[in-house]
Amino acid sequence: MLEYAAKLAREPGAMSQEDVVRLRDAGFTERAVLEIALAAAYMSFVNRLAQGLGVEVERHFDQFAR
Repeated sequence: MLEYAAKLAREPGAMSQEDVVRLRDAGFTERAVLEIALAAAYMSFVNRLAQGLGVEVERHFDQFAR
């Protein structure tokens, strides 16, 4: 799941049906696969929006950044 989310965030154009199949093979339901994709895509959207607007992250969130 984390590999899928990272790939979606970093290389969305490289995603393939095989990425989804790997999640299904790992036991994730169709709904879970959708929720994983939605969560990863939403966080990418929010991060890019904040960066595009020059939003400064509060210091206590630094622990979550890489």
